[in-house]
This record gives sequence, structure tokens and C-alpha cells, in this order.
Amino acid sequence: MKIMNKGHRLDTVFVLIIFCIFAVSVLMVLMLGAGIYQNMTELSREQQNERTVLSYIRTKVRSNDENGRIYIGEFNGLPALLYDEEFDGRVFRTAIYHYDGYIYELYSEVGIDFAPNEGTQIMSLDSISFETLESGVIRVSAGTKSILLHIRTSSDQVIFDAFSEVIMQ
Repeated sequence: MKIMNKGHRLDTVFVLIIFCIFAVSVLMVLMLGAGIYQNMTELSREQQNERTVLSYIRTKVRSNDENGRIYIGEFNGLPALLYDEEFDGRVFRTAIYHYDGYIYELYSEVGIDFAPNEGTQIMSLDSISFETLESGVIRVSAGTKSILLHIRTSSDQVIFDAFSEVIMQ
């Protein structure tokens, strides 16, 4: 009888070992899947933010596109997309810029200094760049995506009503 009990014990131990190996394998596959899912979600979020920021800037340009009003400059030493407007003889400037991992927008009277963090946070984004390619064409790049904005540079020039084109890099 003792021989059968030892064989039964070995069978039980063997089954428990197989079960533990199976359980560890399942946990490893689940952890790997969760990591992949997290990476894909982060990548998707970043790409969505890039598209949203470029769409936001395109809309701002379209709604403010007048003769020479939109240009690239600096706001507190940071590259920025700027546009000026005049009310009651006073000039106000809107600056869209990247600071500390966020896209900001600040509307203020020209000549009054503000710190970059005093603007309105639009959304989180790793980087954005503005570049004048030629007269009336501005490239805005956010991460891996870019748009070309064709703006009016003189009152007699009609340029596609702030036509934009998305460029996948």
C-alpha cells in the first residue's frame, strides 16, 4: 500500500507543478499584453493630441487671416505663432507657443509682459515648431505631423482662404 501512496503523491506533485507553470505563463502573457496595450494607448493619445493641436491652429489662422496679421515671432524667447488685432486704437496680440510640455495661448495688449506659464494651457504636447517657408506659407509641425498654412500677405492677394495641407512625415 505504501508504494501506491508514494505514486499518488508524485502524481499530485507533478500536477501541482504543471498547474504552477501554467499559472505563471498566464500571468506573464497578461503582463506582456497590458504593457503593449499601455504603449499603444499612449502612442494613440500622442498622435491624437498632434492632430488636435494642428486642427486648433488651422482654425485660429482661418478665423484671423487678414493682411499681414499672422506671423511667426517670439514670445518671451519662445518661438510662437502670433497675430495682432486692433481695438479702440490699442493693439492686442495672441501668441500660441510651447512651454514646459504644453501648448499655451495668451491674449494680451502689446507692450505688457507676461510669463509663459500665465497663458491658457491648451493641451499636453511634446513639441511644436513654426517655420516660414516662403511669403504667405507657414509650416507648423507637431511631433510627426505637419501642416502648411497659406496666409494672406497683402490686401489684394487671395490665397485659398487659409488653405492647409497635412503632411505625414
